[in-house]
Amino acid sequence: MNFISQLDESFRKNANPEFAAQMKSYLKDNFELYGLKTKLRREVLKPLAEKNRLEIRDTIRTLTFDLYDFKQREMHLSAIELFEKQLRKVYQKEDIIYIEKLITTNSWWDSVDFIAKQILGKYLILHPNETEKVIRRFSNAENMWLNRSSIIFQLGYKENTNKELLFNQCLAHKDSKEFFIQKAIGWALREYGRYNPKDVLEFVSKNDLKPLSKREAIRKLIG
Repeated sequence: MNFISQLDESFRKNANPEFAAQMKSYLKDNFELYGLKTKLRREVLKPLAEKNRLEIRDTIRTLTFDLYDFKQREMHLSAIELFEKQLRKVYQKEDIIYIEKLITTNSWWDSVDFIAKQILGKYLILHPNETEKVIRRFSNAENMWLNRSSIIFQLGYKENTNKELLFNQCLAHKDSKEFFIQKAIGWALREYGRYNPKDVLEFVSKNDLKPLSKREAIRKLIG
C-alpha cells in the first residue's frame, strides 16, 4: 500500500461525520471532508509521512496533485503542507507552474492563504528576479485567487516588504467588489503597518480604498 492509500485509510478511520458536515457548511459546500480537525489531521499525517519519506521526496510534485484529485479537503491541505515542507529551500524556477496550479485548483481562502504566504512568498525569495513578472501576471489574471495571492504574498516579509510593490498592488485592486480582495488589501496593509505604521496610515489616508479594506488596514494602527 503506497502513501496516499495509507493516508486515505487512516483519515477514514478517524473520520467524524458530524464535524465533516459542520465544516462542509462552513466551506460553503465547496468540498467533501473526512471530518478531521487540523491538529488530528497533522497527527495522522506526520508518522505516515515519515514512514514514506523517500516516496514523498522522490514524487512530491506528482504526489501533490494526486492528493489534490481527492474530493476531501483534508487531502488538499495535506498536499500543500507536504509540498511546502519538501521544497521550501529548493524551489526550481519552473515550480511556479505548480504553484499557480495549486492556487487555482480546489481554491478557497484556507488553501490560498497558506500557498500565497508560505509557498509563493518563499519561492519569490529564492527567485527574486521572477517577482515582477509573476506578480504582474497574477495581478492581471481573471482568477480572483491569483489576484489575492499577488496582494498577500509578502505577509511573511516583515520589514523586508517591498513597499512600492505592496502599495501598487493595493491600488491596482482597490475598486474590486470581491470580498476576498478587499479583505486581502486590508490584511496586507495591516501586517506591513506593524513595521511601517507611518507610511501605511499615510497611504490609507491619501487613497480611496473600499471601507472594508480601510477598516482592516488601520484597526490596529490607531487608538
